[in-house]
Amino acid sequence: MSRIIHFLEHLIFGNRRLVVGLFALLTLFLGYQASNMKLDAGFEKNIPLNHPYMQTYMKHRKDFGGANNVLVSVCDRNGNIFNQNFFDTLKNVHDQLFFINGVNRSLVVSLFSPSTRFTEIVEGGFAGGPVIPADFNSANPRALELVAANIEKANIVGRQVSNDYSCAMVTAQLLDIDPQTGESLNTLALAGELESKLRGQFENDRISIHVIGFAKMIGDVADGAKDVVMFFAIAIAITAVMVYFFSRSIMLTILPLLCSVIAVVWQLGLLTVLGFGLDPMSILVPFLVFAIGVSHGVQMINAVEKRAVSGMGAKHAAMAAFHSLLIPGGIALLSDTVGFLTLLVIDIGIIRELAITASMGVAVIIFTNLVLLPVLMSFLQFGEHYVDRFANKEQHSERFWSWVAKCSYKKPAAWILAITTVLFVAGFMQSQHMKIGDLHAGAPSLHEDSRYNQDTFLITDRYEVTVDYLSVLVETSPEACTSHSVMKAIDDFQWRMENVDGVQSTVSLASVAKIVNAGYNEGNVKWQVLPRNQQTLVQAISRIPSSSGLLNGDCSVMPIILFMQDHKAETISRVVDAVKQFRKEFETDDMTFSLASGPVGVMAATNEAVAAAQIPMMAYVFGAVIALCLLSFWSVRATLSVVIPLFVVSVLAQALMTLLEIGLTVSTLPVIALGVGIGVDYGIYVLSTMSYRLKRGDSVQLAYTKALQERGSAVLFTGITLAIGVSTWVFSTLKFQMDMGILLTFMFLVNMLGAIIVLPALARFLWPKRNIDTNAD
Repeated sequence: MSRIIHFLEHLIFGNRRLVVGLFALLTLFLGYQASNMKLDAGFEKNIPLNHPYMQTYMKHRKDFGGANNVLVSVCDRNGNIFNQNFFDTLKNVHDQLFFINGVNRSLVVSLFSPSTRFTEIVEGGFAGGPVIPADFNSANPRALELVAANIEKANIVGRQVSNDYSCAMVTAQLLDIDPQTGESLNTLALAGELESKLRGQFENDRISIHVIGFAKMIGDVADGAKDVVMFFAIAIAITAVMVYFFSRSIMLTILPLLCSVIAVVWQLGLLTVLGFGLDPMSILVPFLVFAIGVSHGVQMINAVEKRAVSGMGAKHAAMAAFHSLLIPGGIALLSDTVGFLTLLVIDIGIIRELAITASMGVAVIIFTNLVLLPVLMSFLQFGEHYVDRFANKEQHSERFWSWVAKCSYKKPAAWILAITTVLFVAGFMQSQHMKIGDLHAGAPSLHEDSRYNQDTFLITDRYEVTVDYLSVLVETSPEACTSHSVMKAIDDFQWRMENVDGVQSTVSLASVAKIVNAGYNEGNVKWQVLPRNQQTLVQAISRIPSSSGLLNGDCSVMPIILFMQDHKAETISRVVDAVKQFRKEFETDDMTFSLASGPVGVMAATNEAVAAAQIPMMAYVFGAVIALCLLSFWSVRATLSVVIPLFVVSVLAQALMTLLEIGLTVSTLPVIALGVGIGVDYGIYVLSTMSYRLKRGDSVQLAYTKALQERGSAVLFTGITLAIGVSTWVFSTLKFQMDMGILLTFMFLVNMLGAIIVLPALARFLWPKRNIDTNAD
């Protein structure tokens, strides 16, 4: 290995200008490619398509619609919809939504839809028609009174009209494929049209428009994600100040920042070349790549400075730094890359894209910050004033690190391990309370006071149905809806679910058939039952079309739709568990109650996929770190010294999530892997010097002191700098970015402390024969 590094050293530094030229050409090419990068959001990327629930969902999506829908509530600010201005606006909103590209026009429903009909019992039997007749004139008070009566007869209050008659709903299903282009639907463009063509055009001092649904939510996330550019600029500014404070040199500040920005450009360019876009949920990854690049760049600055103090010129100092850091830096970055790739085991498209994006970005840092940076630094000239400044800084840091090195003595080490053990036990017990899924109502990616979540709360409060619904699909034989036993099982199951805490209301073919049957018997509630006579049952069902979404064409699949109060993790878990429990009583060889469709069905599948992936992901991440540490150090003791602090910090991070009420979701699950992947760098850099010294026969205390003097300043600096950079995310308009900022700040700082404090304490007892007796013992 030493011969290989020596060969690479002379090859690279012997052709410095050629190397810089190649990097410049590649950066120009990939920079051009990066300029074509587009935000790419899609509904199916956010769901585990291979999960059994999603297999059921995909199988019946054509018959019952997907979970990707839009709800538009048009509200009268005076609290009464029965006026000309409101109905004219509602009609315009319906028509506008109907013609927005990507909307399934056959499934746009409102009071103005021909399918919105009423039925009433009259002396001769039934009478009915559209809720809003063809000759409706909103300027006529009598016409408004007629519509009000028809709304009551149609039994749509709480669904298409709010309970307090202040709002009316327009709903639509979205297509997966853009009918104009034949490609996947551009969700972000559609979200922009919903905002501009609905709210922007029709909201005024008399009318308010409220829009919810996945497309609108992801559009709001994308708008908030634009602030990431601002946070990126703030992070660069903070990092630049910190790096200058560390190096006291303008050029040594510019070069690592430049190389880290080049790494981001390469990452984005390579993604574009491979045909990927950048999802709003993974838009934070480029910042992490920049941060990781700076951390390794500071290690290179630190190494060059120390060689310059010893009398080397810039070129030879850069060559020596390259030689000493290529292996530990390469192992650390390789650990990061492999750790991020372990996220591919999670069967959710957005997490897999994040894994590819992050691992590709970290991989290019091997070239930009371990190769290009020392080459660029080799062209610098260090005057005597610079060398004196470096030397003065070294003297001050050596005294500080000599004091910190007491962590490797017996009594301090024992106390450190005891405190660490207590923290681990407390953290482990607290982490057992971590919830899978969202812990708050509304969209978890956005703050509670965001416009989207305020719209969600309004619709939830004023209607009995919301976007939070789950469909249990009853799969049986064709024409089974004419069987009393089948319909009775559906009705009984529905009644059981109505009484589950968290279910707001329910509807099924059986419940509607009972209402129709009562209608055939003068509306007497005593006849609101399922008729046992097959002909009478057929009569009741025949008035319910397949377009209602309550049965398919041959009546072999009938959904039971459960409208839920919210989509909190505990609510979803409680309802899904109840479905699994109750269906055992009703399922037969010819009839199954299959989970699940609807937005909450998607969330339930996602939560279960996250829960199933949590332990394997951590096992793969730590497995990769352990394997690479063993290959790097050829020592079980050295590997344990690196891995144990990482594991403790991971457990403490999970405990922090429970204390801050942050659920384990698609957006927070990768954070632990990212924290471990980045955190391992500290331990590897410290232990690489320690391991070398220990093999030479030095004591643990001396080896650790030399490691701190060699690498400690850079480790401490990068931990603090990274933490300050991500801590600014707490001011983000995106809640998931704020949560990630809190967790990453914690993991950056505590992993750094683990490498400086816990690692030497472990080493003190893992190498018991390599210690010296001092007063500190």
